[in-house]
Amino acid sequence: MRIVLATTLAVAFAVPAVAAAPARPARLGLCAACHGETGMAQIPGAPNLAGQQLDYLREALRQYRDGRRNVPLMRAAIGPVSEADLDALARWYSAQMPQTQGTP
Repeated sequence: MRIVLATTLAVAFAVPAVAAAPARPARLGLCAACHGETGMAQIPGAPNLAGQQLDYLREALRQYRDGRRNVPLMRAAIGPVSEADLDALARWYSAQMPQTQGTP
């Protein structure tokens, strides 16, 4: 009986977590080239974005877009992104789980 109850509770709590996962953003491609699709950097010097705070990512993206953060590469990459696209990118990366990067 305990196993059935524990399994039922585990499934009940897991389903909302999966349902709440954000959709893959349409504009993810260019970001993923440096930051990885799951937020783990693909090139040296690019920060990992997986698991960053949602509000931090939103504000950082706005600052790149608006020129308040003067990083030409990011300004060119983000371009004139809409608030909806900006929010989708921030939600996506904040929802990703950071991974430990092992040594080969």
